[in-house]
Amino acid sequence: MKKLKLAFFIAFISLIIHRQDMNAQDNVARSEIFLVILGTVQDGGSPHIGCKKSCCTGLFEEPDKNRKVVSLGIVDASNDTKYLFEATPDITIQMKALAQMSTSSQQEVPDGIFLTHAHIGHYTGLMYLGKEAMGAKQVNVFAMPKMKSFLKSNGPWSQLVSNGNIRISPIRNDEEISLSSDLKVIPLKVPHRDEYSETVGYRIIGPNKTALFIPDIDKWHKWERDIKAEIGKADYAFLDATFYDAAEINNRDISEIPHPFIIESMSLFEDLPEEEKEKIYFIHMNHTNPALDENSRQYSRILEKGFNVARIYDEFKL
Repeated sequence: MKKLKLAFFIAFISLIIHRQDMNAQDNVARSEIFLVILGTVQDGGSPHIGCKKSCCTGLFEEPDKNRKVVSLGIVDASNDTKYLFEATPDITIQMKALAQMSTSSQQEVPDGIFLTHAHIGHYTGLMYLGKEAMGAKQVNVFAMPKMKSFLKSNGPWSQLVSNGNIRISPIRNDEEISLSSDLKVIPLKVPHRDEYSETVGYRIIGPNKTALFIPDIDKWHKWERDIKAEIGKADYAFLDATFYDAAEINNRDISEIPHPFIIESMSLFEDLPEEEKEKIYFIHMNHTNPALDENSRQYSRILEKGFNVARIYDEFKL
Protein backbone atom coordinates (compact mmCIF):
# COMPACT_ATOMS: atom_id res chain seq x y z
CA MET A 1 0.00 0.00 0.00
CA LYS A 2 2.85 2.42 0.88
CA LYS A 3 4.50 1.69 -2.50
CA LEU A 4 1.18 2.42 -4.26
CA LYS A 5 0.79 5.73 -2.44
CA LEU A 6 4.40 6.66 -3.25
CA ALA A 7 3.88 5.83 -6.93
CA PHE A 8 0.69 7.91 -7.00
CA PHE A 9 2.49 10.85 -5.32
CA ILE A 10 5.37 10.70 -7.83
CA ALA A 11 2.93 10.57 -10.74
CA PHE A 12 1.01 13.53 -9.32
CA ILE A 13 4.19 15.63 -8.91
CA SER A 14 5.30 14.66 -12.43
CA LEU A 15 1.97 15.83 -13.82
CA ILE A 16 2.31 19.22 -12.09
CA ILE A 17 5.87 19.66 -13.40
CA HIS A 18 4.73 18.69 -16.93
CA ARG A 19 1.93 21.27 -16.83
CA GLN A 20 4.34 23.94 -15.60
CA ASP A 21 6.71 23.09 -18.45
CA MET A 22 3.87 23.29 -20.98
CA ASN A 23 2.77 26.65 -19.61
CA ALA A 24 6.34 27.92 -19.77
CA GLN A 25 6.66 26.75 -23.39
CA ASP A 26 3.37 28.44 -24.24
CA ASN A 27 4.51 31.70 -22.65
CA VAL A 28 7.74 31.55 -24.67
CA ALA A 29 5.80 30.97 -27.89
CA ARG A 30 3.38 33.79 -27.08
CA SER A 31 6.25 36.18 -26.39
CA GLU A 32 6.97 36.19 -30.11
CA ILE A 33 5.13 37.74 -33.06
CA PHE A 34 2.70 35.32 -34.62
CA LEU A 35 -0.13 35.20 -37.15
CA VAL A 36 -3.37 33.35 -36.44
CA ILE A 37 -6.11 32.38 -38.88
CA LEU A 38 -9.47 33.68 -37.63
CA GLY A 39 -11.64 32.68 -40.58
CA THR A 40 -11.42 30.81 -43.88
CA VAL A 41 -14.83 31.18 -45.57
CA GLN A 42 -15.97 33.51 -48.38
CA ASP A 43 -17.96 36.68 -47.58
CA GLY A 44 -21.40 35.07 -47.35
CA GLY A 45 -20.36 32.53 -44.72
CA SER A 46 -21.36 28.91 -44.31
CA PRO A 47 -24.20 27.97 -44.22
CA HIS A 48 -24.98 30.53 -46.89
CA ILE A 49 -28.16 32.61 -46.99
CA GLY A 50 -30.87 30.94 -49.08
CA CYS A 51 -28.75 27.87 -49.79
CA LYS A 52 -30.66 24.61 -50.24
CA LYS A 53 -27.68 22.55 -51.39
CA SER A 54 -26.25 19.64 -49.44
CA CYS A 55 -23.24 21.78 -48.47
CA CYS A 56 -25.54 23.90 -46.27
CA THR A 57 -28.61 21.93 -45.22
CA GLY A 58 -26.95 20.08 -42.34
CA LEU A 59 -25.20 23.24 -41.14
CA PHE A 60 -28.48 25.07 -40.67
CA GLU A 61 -29.50 22.35 -38.21
CA GLU A 62 -26.06 21.87 -36.63
CA PRO A 63 -23.83 24.92 -37.27
CA ASP A 64 -20.07 24.46 -37.42
CA LYS A 65 -18.55 27.04 -35.04
CA ASN A 66 -15.33 26.99 -37.08
CA ARG A 67 -17.00 28.28 -40.25
CA LYS A 68 -16.02 31.95 -39.97
CA VAL A 69 -15.53 34.54 -42.74
CA VAL A 70 -11.93 35.05 -43.83
CA SER A 71 -9.71 36.98 -41.42
CA LEU A 72 -6.20 36.97 -40.01
CA GLY A 73 -4.91 38.21 -36.67
CA ILE A 74 -1.41 39.31 -35.72
CA VAL A 75 -0.17 39.30 -32.12
CA ASP A 76 3.01 41.18 -31.25
CA ALA A 77 3.49 40.09 -27.66
CA SER A 78 6.75 41.95 -27.16
CA ASN A 79 4.99 45.27 -27.87
CA ASP A 80 1.67 44.17 -26.37
CA THR A 81 -0.18 44.93 -29.61
CA LYS A 82 -2.53 43.04 -31.89
CA TYR A 83 -3.94 43.65 -35.36
CA LEU A 84 -6.93 42.36 -37.29
CA PHE A 85 -6.96 41.85 -41.06
CA GLU A 86 -10.52 42.29 -42.38
CA ALA A 87 -13.60 43.46 -40.49
CA THR A 88 -15.98 40.59 -41.22
CA PRO A 89 -19.58 39.87 -40.18
CA ASP A 90 -17.96 37.48 -37.65
CA ILE A 91 -15.88 40.25 -36.03
CA THR A 92 -17.49 39.73 -32.62
CA ILE A 93 -16.05 36.23 -32.21
CA GLN A 94 -12.85 37.01 -34.10
CA MET A 95 -12.02 40.06 -31.99
CA LYS A 96 -12.61 38.08 -28.80
CA ALA A 97 -10.41 35.22 -30.01
CA LEU A 98 -7.62 37.66 -30.89
CA ALA A 99 -7.85 39.34 -27.48
CA GLN A 100 -7.61 35.99 -25.70
CA MET A 101 -4.46 35.12 -27.66
CA SER A 102 -2.70 38.37 -26.81
CA THR A 103 -0.72 39.18 -23.67
CA SER A 104 -3.19 41.86 -22.64
CA SER A 105 -6.60 40.21 -22.76
CA GLN A 106 -8.17 43.19 -20.95
CA GLN A 107 -8.03 45.22 -24.16
CA GLU A 108 -10.72 43.88 -26.46
CA VAL A 109 -10.16 46.23 -29.39
CA PRO A 110 -7.22 45.56 -31.73
CA ASP A 111 -4.57 48.24 -32.19
CA GLY A 112 -5.45 48.38 -35.86
CA ILE A 113 -7.73 46.87 -38.49
CA PHE A 114 -6.44 46.43 -42.05
CA LEU A 115 -9.09 46.37 -44.79
CA THR A 116 -8.62 44.81 -48.22
CA HIS A 117 -11.69 46.15 -50.06
CA ALA A 118 -15.36 47.09 -49.96
CA HIS A 119 -17.07 43.72 -50.44
CA ILE A 120 -19.42 42.66 -47.67
CA GLY A 121 -17.26 40.05 -45.95
CA HIS A 122 -14.26 42.33 -45.64
CA TYR A 123 -15.46 45.58 -44.05
CA THR A 124 -19.08 45.39 -42.82
CA GLY A 125 -17.96 44.19 -39.39
CA LEU A 126 -17.01 47.81 -38.75
CA MET A 127 -20.69 48.47 -37.97
CA TYR A 128 -20.30 46.65 -34.65
CA LEU A 129 -17.88 49.37 -33.54
CA GLY A 130 -20.69 51.95 -33.75
CA LYS A 131 -23.08 53.34 -31.15
CA GLU A 132 -25.68 50.59 -31.65
CA ALA A 133 -23.12 48.04 -30.49
CA MET A 134 -19.65 48.64 -28.97
CA GLY A 135 -19.46 52.42 -29.16
CA ALA A 136 -15.72 52.13 -29.71
CA LYS A 137 -13.33 55.07 -29.48
CA GLN A 138 -10.92 55.94 -32.30
CA VAL A 139 -10.19 52.42 -33.54
CA ASN A 140 -7.38 52.67 -36.06
CA VAL A 141 -8.57 51.47 -39.48
CA PHE A 142 -6.01 51.18 -42.28
CA ALA A 143 -7.56 51.84 -45.69
CA MET A 144 -6.50 52.63 -49.25
CA PRO A 145 -7.53 56.03 -50.78
CA LYS A 146 -10.78 54.92 -52.46
CA MET A 147 -11.69 52.78 -49.47
CA LYS A 148 -11.14 55.76 -47.17
CA SER A 149 -13.30 57.98 -49.38
CA PHE A 150 -16.04 55.35 -49.51
CA LEU A 151 -16.18 55.04 -45.73
CA LYS A 152 -16.19 58.81 -45.16
CA SER A 153 -18.79 59.56 -47.85
CA ASN A 154 -21.40 56.83 -47.33
CA GLY A 155 -23.64 56.01 -44.40
CA PRO A 156 -23.69 54.25 -42.05
CA TRP A 157 -19.87 54.10 -42.25
CA SER A 158 -19.50 57.88 -42.31
CA GLN A 159 -21.19 57.98 -38.92
CA LEU A 160 -18.40 55.82 -37.49
CA VAL A 161 -15.97 58.55 -38.57
CA SER A 162 -18.04 61.55 -37.45
CA ASN A 163 -18.79 59.94 -34.07
CA GLY A 164 -15.14 59.08 -33.53
CA ASN A 165 -15.71 55.31 -33.40
CA ILE A 166 -12.96 54.80 -35.98
CA ARG A 167 -9.96 56.78 -37.16
CA ILE A 168 -8.89 56.09 -40.74
CA SER A 169 -5.15 55.78 -41.36
CA PRO A 170 -4.47 56.17 -45.11
CA ILE A 171 -2.23 53.62 -46.80
CA ARG A 172 -0.87 53.40 -50.33
CA ASN A 173 0.04 50.65 -52.74
CA ASP A 174 3.48 49.17 -52.13
CA GLU A 175 4.28 51.64 -49.31
CA GLU A 176 5.52 50.08 -46.07
CA ILE A 177 3.64 50.65 -42.81
CA SER A 178 5.90 50.25 -39.79
CA LEU A 179 3.92 48.94 -36.81
CA SER A 180 7.06 48.33 -34.73
CA SER A 181 10.76 47.73 -35.30
CA ASP A 182 9.94 44.05 -35.91
CA LEU A 183 6.58 44.24 -37.69
CA LYS A 184 5.88 45.81 -41.08
CA VAL A 185 2.92 45.66 -43.48
CA ILE A 186 2.89 46.45 -47.20
CA PRO A 187 -0.38 46.72 -49.19
CA LEU A 188 -0.29 45.21 -52.69
CA LYS A 189 -2.98 46.32 -55.14
CA VAL A 190 -4.63 43.44 -57.03
CA PRO A 191 -7.20 43.30 -59.87
CA HIS A 192 -10.70 42.59 -58.59
CA ARG A 193 -14.27 43.85 -58.94
CA ASP A 194 -13.69 47.37 -57.61
CA GLU A 195 -17.19 48.81 -57.56
CA TYR A 196 -16.63 50.94 -54.45
CA SER A 197 -12.93 50.70 -53.64
CA GLU A 198 -9.63 49.35 -54.86
CA THR A 199 -8.59 45.87 -53.66
CA VAL A 200 -5.35 44.99 -51.94
CA GLY A 201 -3.58 42.02 -50.49
CA TYR A 202 -0.86 42.38 -47.87
CA ARG A 203 2.72 41.37 -47.30
CA ILE A 204 3.18 41.00 -43.53
CA ILE A 205 6.82 41.11 -42.45
CA GLY A 206 7.89 39.85 -39.04
CA PRO A 207 11.36 39.70 -37.50
CA ASN A 208 12.05 36.25 -38.98
CA LYS A 209 9.32 35.36 -41.48
CA THR A 210 6.97 36.96 -43.99
CA ALA A 211 3.37 36.16 -44.91
CA LEU A 212 1.49 36.96 -48.13
CA PHE A 213 -2.28 37.44 -47.79
CA ILE A 214 -4.39 37.68 -50.96
CA PRO A 215 -7.96 36.59 -50.17
CA ASP A 216 -9.48 38.10 -53.34
CA ILE A 217 -8.18 38.47 -56.89
CA ASP A 218 -9.79 38.00 -60.31
CA LYS A 219 -7.17 35.73 -61.91
CA TRP A 220 -3.44 35.37 -61.29
CA HIS A 221 -2.54 36.23 -64.89
CA LYS A 222 -4.34 39.59 -64.61
CA TRP A 223 -1.99 40.77 -61.86
CA GLU A 224 0.97 42.88 -62.94
CA ARG A 225 3.11 40.99 -60.44
CA ASP A 226 4.32 37.41 -60.85
CA ILE A 227 2.50 35.41 -58.18
CA LYS A 228 5.25 32.77 -58.18
CA ALA A 229 7.84 35.46 -57.44
CA GLU A 230 5.65 36.83 -54.64
CA ILE A 231 5.35 33.36 -53.12
CA GLY A 232 9.14 33.12 -53.33
CA LYS A 233 9.46 36.25 -51.17
CA ALA A 234 7.21 34.80 -48.46
CA ASP A 235 7.36 32.00 -45.91
CA TYR A 236 3.57 31.59 -45.91
CA ALA A 237 1.14 32.43 -48.72
CA PHE A 238 -2.59 32.61 -47.90
CA LEU A 239 -4.21 32.68 -51.33
CA ASP A 240 -7.68 33.11 -52.84
CA ALA A 241 -9.40 29.73 -53.13
CA THR A 242 -13.02 30.84 -53.50
CA PHE A 243 -13.95 28.00 -55.84
CA TYR A 244 -12.42 24.57 -56.29
CA ASP A 245 -13.61 24.48 -59.91
CA ALA A 246 -16.44 25.82 -62.08
CA ALA A 247 -18.65 22.78 -61.53
CA GLU A 248 -19.72 23.78 -58.02
CA ILE A 249 -21.58 26.90 -59.23
CA ASN A 250 -24.59 25.91 -61.33
CA ASN A 251 -27.02 28.67 -60.46
CA ARG A 252 -24.97 31.77 -61.37
CA ASP A 253 -22.79 32.96 -64.24
CA ILE A 254 -19.27 32.12 -63.03
CA SER A 255 -17.81 34.88 -65.25
CA GLU A 256 -19.54 37.46 -63.04
CA ILE A 257 -17.58 36.31 -60.00
CA PRO A 258 -14.05 35.64 -61.32
CA HIS A 259 -11.53 34.05 -58.98
CA PRO A 260 -8.65 31.64 -59.58
CA PHE A 261 -10.07 28.13 -59.17
CA ILE A 262 -8.04 25.91 -56.86
CA ILE A 263 -7.47 23.50 -59.75
CA GLU A 264 -6.08 26.42 -61.82
CA SER A 265 -3.76 27.48 -59.02
CA MET A 266 -2.51 23.94 -58.46
CA SER A 267 -1.80 23.63 -62.17
CA LEU A 268 0.00 26.98 -62.24
CA PHE A 269 2.10 26.08 -59.21
CA GLU A 270 2.71 22.39 -59.98
CA ASP A 271 6.29 22.97 -61.18
CA LEU A 272 7.30 24.81 -58.03
CA PRO A 273 9.74 23.01 -55.71
CA GLU A 274 8.11 21.15 -52.84
CA GLU A 275 9.31 23.71 -50.30
CA GLU A 276 7.56 26.46 -52.29
CA LYS A 277 4.30 24.49 -52.54
CA GLU A 278 4.35 23.94 -48.78
CA LYS A 279 4.14 27.70 -48.28
CA ILE A 280 0.72 27.87 -49.93
CA TYR A 281 -2.46 27.80 -47.83
CA PHE A 282 -5.74 28.07 -49.72
CA ILE A 283 -8.21 30.41 -48.00
CA HIS A 284 -11.46 32.36 -48.62
CA MET A 285 -13.53 29.33 -49.68
CA ASN A 286 -17.09 29.65 -50.91
CA HIS A 287 -19.78 27.68 -49.07
CA THR A 288 -19.95 25.35 -52.11
CA ASN A 289 -16.22 24.63 -52.07
CA PRO A 290 -15.58 20.95 -51.21
CA ALA A 291 -12.18 21.92 -49.79
CA LEU A 292 -14.05 23.14 -46.69
CA ASP A 293 -14.69 19.47 -45.90
CA GLU A 294 -11.55 17.73 -44.64
CA ASN A 295 -13.11 14.39 -45.57
CA SER A 296 -13.67 15.31 -49.22
CA ARG A 297 -11.78 13.88 -52.16
CA GLN A 298 -10.84 17.40 -53.25
CA TYR A 299 -9.34 18.26 -49.87
CA SER A 300 -7.20 15.13 -50.01
CA ARG A 301 -6.09 15.94 -53.54
CA ILE A 302 -4.85 19.39 -52.45
CA LEU A 303 -2.68 17.82 -49.76
CA GLU A 304 -1.46 15.10 -52.13
CA LYS A 305 -0.31 17.81 -54.55
CA GLY A 306 1.84 19.32 -51.79
CA PHE A 307 -0.36 22.31 -50.87
CA ASN A 308 -2.29 23.21 -47.71
CA VAL A 309 -5.79 24.33 -46.78
CA ALA A 310 -5.99 27.06 -44.15
CA ARG A 311 -7.58 25.99 -40.87
CA ILE A 312 -9.09 28.29 -38.31
CA TYR A 313 -6.95 29.06 -35.24
CA ASP A 314 -3.76 27.67 -36.78
CA GLU A 315 -0.81 29.84 -35.70
CA PHE A 316 2.32 30.80 -37.66
CA LYS A 317 5.41 32.38 -36.14
CA LEU A 318 6.65 35.53 -37.81
